[in-house]
Amino acid sequence: MNKLEEPSSAPEALPEWIVECLSRLFSSISDPTRIRIVHALTEADRLNVTEIAEYTNLSISAISHQLRLLRDRAMLMATREGRSVYYSLADEHLRALIRTGVQHAYQDCTNNLRREAESKTGEDD
Repeated sequence: MNKLEEPSSAPEALPEWIVECLSRLFSSISDPTRIRIVHALTEADRLNVTEIAEYTNLSISAISHQLRLLRDRAMLMATREGRSVYYSLADEHLRALIRTGVQHAYQDCTNNLRREAESKTGEDD
């Protein structure tokens, strides 16, 4: 196709079931506590509740409800070993999504903070 030709059609819309699935996924990780939990499990292959609490600096009671929600939404797997339950991410897609999100946040926040600092410096003059 040369530069003067227009694309033959608009991009295909996502099927409704994919839109619903994505909406559910992103709403599942929209809570700060759940983000901390999922990030902890991104960095470690599996953790029990006590380890998650230590890693995230959150109470076990704050974590328990969120773990249940993440399990109900099939984002986590739980494996019992003796008296402990170990949690892990359900698949590698979630790990990749969180890692990409963290990279984006670092870059985006760094750029935003730099712009804010530059604009404040300009205001002080």
